[in-house]
Amino acid sequence: MAPSERSGQQKTFKETKSLVTRKSEVNGIREKFPTKVPIIVERYRKEKYLPILDKTKYLVPQEMTMSQFATIIRNRMCVGSSQAVYFTVNKRHMPSMSMTMAEIYHDNMDEDGFLYMTYASQEMFG
Repeated sequence: MAPSERSGQQKTFKETKSLVTRKSEVNGIREKFPTKVPIIVERYRKEKYLPILDKTKYLVPQEMTMSQFATIIRNRMCVGSSQAVYFTVNKRHMPSMSMTMAEIYHDNMDEDGFLYMTYASQEMFG
């Protein structure tokens, strides 16, 4: 078992793949699916209650809203409607639930071409 697994910390997508590898992955995705948004969704490092998702990479239609995407993620985690799940983009801000994934991607995509989102059961600020 790797040390990061023993401490309960999972390596992030950026820690497991080089910038060059991530850029080439995005280029391949954008070539095949020009109307889709490539997203990496990871659990907040200090999160204790929400499960780790079975996958971190998502490819969604540009016109999908943040609200629709949040529903997909919640369903994958099998959390009840009473459980709060907060999403941040680039570990900085919470996107509006009415924004499309294309808008969020355009404003927040990483240098490698992916959109990075973090989820947690509590607000991650402060």
